[in-house]
Amino acid sequence: MNTKLVVTDKPEPNELGAIGENLSAFNDADVGPSERRTLAILVRDEAGALKAGINGYTGWGWLFTQWLWVDESLRGQGMAGRMLQAAEDEARARGCHSAWIDTFNPVAEKAYTRQGYAVFGELPDFPIGRTRKFLKKKL
Repeated sequence: MNTKLVVTDKPEPNELGAIGENLSAFNDADVGPSERRTLAILVRDEAGALKAGINGYTGWGWLFTQWLWVDESLRGQGMAGRMLQAAEDEARARGCHSAWIDTFNPVAEKAYTRQGYAVFGELPDFPIGRTRKFLKKKL
């Protein structure tokens, strides 16, 4: 079989979908179904504008918080902790036993440790001058 390696920054959505579907099928056969489900926490103001949120998923008994964002107007008021608590509560309801998150922002790291997360790994200079930290928590 002849193959060709293609490097691109503009893959077709169906190609990315195929990669994900094939990897999921492999993992399901290898370790069992992930039962992956999207989990989002949205914070809106009285006009309906998005002011904070979490984007993540649950799978294989874990909650993964991929993105956590809080608008400047709500920072310093415990919103990150309240959103994480809501995500953790939903993850427990879905049968999850643990959670993980990563950050290279020292302020975010403090918020996560206040929520009970502990650092389990680090990548220095990611980005340059910062350390990306990986944190986990038992639910």
